[in-house]
Amino acid sequence: MRGFFYLNRTDRRVVVAVLLVAVAAAGLLLCAGYGAGESPEGVAGDAPAVVSGGRKGSVCQKDGYAEYTGGRRTELSYFDPNTADSTQLLRLGLAPWQVRNIYKYRAKGGIYRTKADFARLYGLTAQKFKELEPYIRIEGDYRPASEVYGGSTADLTIRDTTRHPVKIKPGEHIVLNTADTSQLKRVPGIGSGFARAIVSYGRRLGGYVSVEQLREIDNFPESAIAYFVVKHPVVSRLNLNRLPLSSLRRHPYIGFYQAKTIIEYRRLHGRINSLDDLKLCKDFTPEAIERLRPYVEF
Repeated sequence: MRGFFYLNRTDRRVVVAVLLVAVAAAGLLLCAGYGAGESPEGVAGDAPAVVSGGRKGSVCQKDGYAEYTGGRRTELSYFDPNTADSTQLLRLGLAPWQVRNIYKYRAKGGIYRTKADFARLYGLTAQKFKELEPYIRIEGDYRPASEVYGGSTADLTIRDTTRHPVKIKPGEHIVLNTADTSQLKRVPGIGSGFARAIVSYGRRLGGYVSVEQLREIDNFPESAIAYFVVKHPVVSRLNLNRLPLSSLRRHPYIGFYQAKTIIEYRRLHGRINSLDDLKLCKDFTPEAIERLRPYVEF
């Protein structure tokens, strides 16, 4: 019996090696099974939370007047747009570029005298203005003097007409094509920015032929149009038979494809005698032709 179970030294070493390999393999299998199962207590707590529709780290909840969206806190509180700092304006929910526009407006001498003045902030939606309107508080120094002093001028200091020109009254008018920026700023609702835009757009057009063209300026205040008139307009005209494509497309009423159509028409048919020659071209609608008519020659 002893001879049956007896192993020599070499055989014993082989058996021991096989047993060590088996133990190592069992250990690896146990580790793999543990990693594929549930994590141990405490590890799951380190995983990033997913809130609000599976977006990692985004929280959107309302608690009274406080709102958290995209990591930025919104708090509605009383503010004066003439003196509020950037921190307060951002907490109101305004975008950073809107805050920069407010600072630029104030740096140029602009003043918010009424709540309606703040409504003209570029990019401010009607919904957002309705939300902020109850919290707008214009301090007495920035409100119209007639509201503060009841129309009395006894205690009023002389107004700086260079930075804050005296506005014209309803029924008075500014001649659109001859006014400079200082005259334009006398129109209610027109500040330095819109005054420059009016002059710049008039130059691009070659002169205004109607006050309705002011509506083509982005965000132009509707109430200001009634204060302008156009008298005896003299405009610069484009010669459609001579100008190259690059010159034609600079005009606000001629786009790239319209300018290309004019060049192609001249190449294929020769001289253009009237805008009516372009009526069959798809890029020239009847409205586009009538709008362009005062500004061209042949």
